Amino acid sequence: MEKKFTVENFESEVLKADKPVLVDFYADWCGPCKMMAPLVEKLADEMEGEAVIGKLNVDDCEEIAMKYSVMNIPTLILFKNGEAVNRVIGVQSQEVLEKMIRG
Repeated sequence: MEKKFTVENFESEVLKADKPVLVDFYADWCGPCKMMAPLVEKLADEMEGEAVIGKLNVDDCEEIAMKYSVMNIPTLILFKNGEAVNRVIGVQSQEVLEKMIRG
């Protein structure tokens, strides 16, 4: 089950997580983001227990998007131990995301 990250839970759910966290920075009006949504949801289900996967709406969380220099969406950023360690921009395949998470 994918998580919904917000300003209120970003620190506890992402930065202090004990597993890798993949954050999908998206917006409701973004066509490519809508294309990624089913894949992100599927990946969250398949990797449950191994990684935390969720979405962050850039319109609702502008300060977080700015902090991580998200200029284009969808942008997917992998966090490990509270640090942004990898990112991809645009529509990606499941294989690319799995490889990114598993390193």
